[in-house]
Amino acid sequence: MQRVPIIDPRVVPVVGRDSANPAVPGARLTPEALRARFGAPPAWTPEIRGDGRLLDRDPTAASVLVPLVARGDGVSVLLTLRTDHLKDHAGQISFPGGRAEDEDVDVVATALRETEEEVGLARDHIEVIGALPIYTTVTNFVVTPVVAIVESGFSLRPDPVEVAEVFEVPLAFLMTPAHHQRHAFDWQGGRREFWSMPWHAPDRDEPYFIWGATAAMLRNLYRFLSV
Repeated sequence: MQRVPIIDPRVVPVVGRDSANPAVPGARLTPEALRARFGAPPAWTPEIRGDGRLLDRDPTAASVLVPLVARGDGVSVLLTLRTDHLKDHAGQISFPGGRAEDEDVDVVATALRETEEEVGLARDHIEVIGALPIYTTVTNFVVTPVVAIVESGFSLRPDPVEVAEVFEVPLAFLMTPAHHQRHAFDWQGGRREFWSMPWHAPDRDEPYFIWGATAAMLRNLYRFLSV
């Protein structure tokens, strides 16, 4: 069954918060611990594999980079706010990434190329440490989340056509399930649910509303790190 599009996710009712599950311990969120976890991954099952279909179109292979930025005060996640005029996922918060091209030799190449094109993050600052399970979006993008440690000291050149803003969120905040909100609404006899993780940056009046596929991939990262 096709899914109803969500025009403004902020107005969809919150039906729960995951306050019952513990946060990932800080000792697991260091660059060294993250490398070790992806180097020898545990047996686990991703919580969310996709959003269900919204558009009736052929699947499109894509990759995103999950950039875990190593800073002196901890690890943060680099995210982008997409511009409002884009055809797909306009105005949403996303990982840098996009569709695969013929020149890409694998999913990692797609993620690195798209990241450099979108935000200007040079590859020599990026250390790929693994990947999360494939995630299929409502627009039928079949996305591989490529996880990487990014050393500080880099500079960015966001593409103004695609990226309105680049910002970082502490990984510890995102790996605390009490900050994970579950939204739901009913439509034509069906039910649509999604997660959000609103981040109130100290220098911004309105929170960054992280939701949909990006929140779901972060939720899968939480499950992977909490096993």
